[in-house]
Amino acid sequence: MAKQVTAKVKVQIPAGQATPAPPVGTALGPHGVNIGQFVQGFNERTRELNGTIVPVVITIYNDRSFEFDVRSPPAAVLLKQYAQVAKGASNPRTDRVGSVTRDQILEIARIKKDDLNTKDEAQACRIIAGTARSMGVEVTG
Repeated sequence: MAKQVTAKVKVQIPAGQATPAPPVGTALGPHGVNIGQFVQGFNERTRELNGTIVPVVITIYNDRSFEFDVRSPPAAVLLKQYAQVAKGASNPRTDRVGSVTRDQILEIARIKKDDLNTKDEAQACRIIAGTARSMGVEVTG
């Protein structure tokens, strides 16, 4: 008999720094998954991203086995890294907290290309620029 999917769990965890504590433990515990095995596999696979928040989709099967898919970091996290700011503006219409160049926007769009709902590079840049604008990060050059 083939495995059946019983749940899909989505969490955002710092890369290489997962622990059995929340949010991992509370998300996986009710499904009976071996949390230690997940933590070890996740930390091994994401070690090179070193603390960047990454979304993970965990597919849990009826025999309590699982698979997980690590996605690219959220655009907001990447924009904060490139603009070197701690957080977005509290009022993005009037406040500017930092700036990124068009080349940096293109680089972020290339990192996120598999997770965006477009294959067109120019449209992907517009999506990332819109996220920057909503955070109070100015796009220059």
